[in-house]
Amino acid sequence: MVWAAASQQFPRGRRRRAWGGAALCWVLLMVATPKIPYSPKNHIYADMRNFLGVPNTLNVITNFPFLAVGVVGFVFCLQGCFFNISLRGELLGWALFFVGIAGVAFGSAYYHLKPIEGRVMWDALPMMIAYASLFSSFVVERVGQRTGLCCFILLLLVALLSASYERTFNDLRLRMMFQLIPCALIPFMSFLFPSKYTHSRYWLWAAGMLKTFRLVNLVPGVYLFSKFEALADKKIYHSSSFLISGHSLEHLCLSMYPVLLTVMLMNRKLKFQRLGDLKGRN
Repeated sequence: MVWAAASQQFPRGRRRRAWGGAALCWVLLMVATPKIPYSPKNHIYADMRNFLGVPNTLNVITNFPFLAVGVVGFVFCLQGCFFNISLRGELLGWALFFVGIAGVAFGSAYYHLKPIEGRVMWDALPMMIAYASLFSSFVVERVGQRTGLCCFILLLLVALLSASYERTFNDLRLRMMFQLIPCALIPFMSFLFPSKYTHSRYWLWAAGMLKTFRLVNLVPGVYLFSKFEALADKKIYHSSSFLISGHSLEHLCLSMYPVLLTVMLMNRKLKFQRLGDLKGRN
């Protein structure tokens, strides 16, 4: 059954006001908040042991799951029979998301081999590209293909701008705000725009809004939980009798983010087709 979901589309005037309001909020936050420079302490982690000649071994090798999930997800996108993706805009966004996730493995490992300020951009940029692709796929699914593709181009430019700004002015604010986009907007838009697919709760599990999961009880959302682990880097390292640090656990936990979304793509089914999508195909 095909539903003509025209009432779920924002008129052009409202879309422009929404983009303008988002840009204004961003500017106000930049004006109202103090500069957050990089500190040498940011490059000092609880576990910096070397095994077999590999500097910061556990912080390096715990990036391998990103590579595995990214490659598998990208191959599944190309195959076309494993994921339920109905539009080319969604396919592009998801493919680039998994490419970004695979890039996180290389960028983060490169940084942790020698954690210095000159390498930190390669740690952050692939994840920002993955976030831009992920959010654009979400917008395509919830709002429409054209809006999602425009969102992807805009967010990709913002990601590059944030990385350049951080590098030039030694200020982390743009990147920190950019990384909060999926966590903040996905739950909000999930209630505002109904999904055309089943299994839409996986978005909230990944973003960190729901506190229950079928396989694990009372576990916060993956993204938020990984950030708590990073903040408790030293405490976790000491509590585990120096077995593993919070930062290494952050890598492992954050790699579950694309795993959850992969499971969603494999199991979801189309509930209805949006009117804007049907017009785009004609």
